Amino acid sequence: FARDLWLLAIFGMGLVTGASPLMASEIGRMPHSVRDVRRSVRQSLWLVAFLTPFILFTLWHTGPILRAMGQEAALADAAQAYVRAYMWSIPLFLFTLCLRNFLAAVERPIWSLVTGVAGVLANVLFNYGLIFGNFGLPALGLVGAGVASVLTNALMLALIVLVITHDRRFRRYHLLGRWWRSDWPRLCQMVRLGLPIGVSHAFEAGVFTAAVILMGWISTAAVAAHAVALQLASLTFMVPMGLAQAATVRVGIGHGRRDREHIRRAGWTSYLLGTGFMAMMALAMIAMPETLTGLFIDRTNPANAEVATLAVSFLLVAALFQVVDGAQVVGAGMLRGLHDTFVPMLFALLGYWVIGIGLGAWLAFEQGWGGVGIWTGLAAGLGIVAVLMLGRWLLRYRLGLVGQWPDPTARG
Repeated sequence: FARDLWLLAIFGMGLVTGASPLMASEIGRMPHSVRDVRRSVRQSLWLVAFLTPFILFTLWHTGPILRAMGQEAALADAAQAYVRAYMWSIPLFLFTLCLRNFLAAVERPIWSLVTGVAGVLANVLFNYGLIFGNFGLPALGLVGAGVASVLTNALMLALIVLVITHDRRFRRYHLLGRWWRSDWPRLCQMVRLGLPIGVSHAFEAGVFTAAVILMGWISTAAVAAHAVALQLASLTFMVPMGLAQAATVRVGIGHGRRDREHIRRAGWTSYLLGTGFMAMMALAMIAMPETLTGLFIDRTNPANAEVATLAVSFLLVAALFQVVDGAQVVGAGMLRGLHDTFVPMLFALLGYWVIGIGLGAWLAFEQGWGGVGIWTGLAAGLGIVAVLMLGRWLLRYRLGLVGQWPDPTARG
């Protein structure tokens, strides 16, 4: 259920991501477009403010929701106590993301890395203190983990605000100045771009929740093995996800400049880097699956034999999954830079749910493939999405995603 609740945050992340292509295009159109960039950041903050009451209201009622789903009262009460502590971290995280989007648009993502590392270290200390009662703090157990998340996100937000208000390269934007001023047309444009992104993110996160449920219908060992393979796949996925954000910014800048060559170069560079990296990760998974799964499972323990065997079989399918997953996420980032988000959302629905879960369930239960069938379905679904994203990118001129602007490299 915690994964399902996190879908709210994932949806919010996608929604405010609509600011990234807007800011990139504004910077491309006018490199010193301080006012337009400031307005986009401001409206993304407004968007979080509008979304926050809905998120908090939903999470506050975690207990009744769980009891309505048939969960035991004790479990529902424990989950509610944790979520009511944790939920305050979500708006803090989303506000931080708005400012990170700005740093990405002005091509200074190093500060996002610095604040992220600081947040990870702080979270370890906060958890150690508040869960177990160290450093003279009260031992709050599960609730302490929620409080630690709130403190961590508050720290990261404070650090990033400190950076943008004191670094001379960012100070001139006056991002937090007159934050109460509205720009309704810009806000609507941001929602038009961001809403399909948020829905796409929710589709993607939801499909992995569904995969866990399907694995649970097979066996406990399948669930454990799936968790190992998914953890490895998620770790490598961080690189193409970062490249997708870079593609959005660089393609968006070219879109703002009305420079077709810049768009082409920025898109293909990101795509080749993302798929190339994932291809190398796929080779590593094929070459040493036992070693990689051994990082999570004690393979010398006979009790883990079934989980270890299943994890290796899942990882071999995940190798193919890696390549197409990298291709589809970078492809989505490239199209996002062209302000194209609605049709990619439909691709995500088709690939993730109709093909991914549909084919996976059929292979797993009708054809007797078990967990391998579910992973095969996921890989096939992502592969379809990757092909559709790439096809739309290749047809960007014919589809009108890129205007018939003059080629700056052409000689008259």
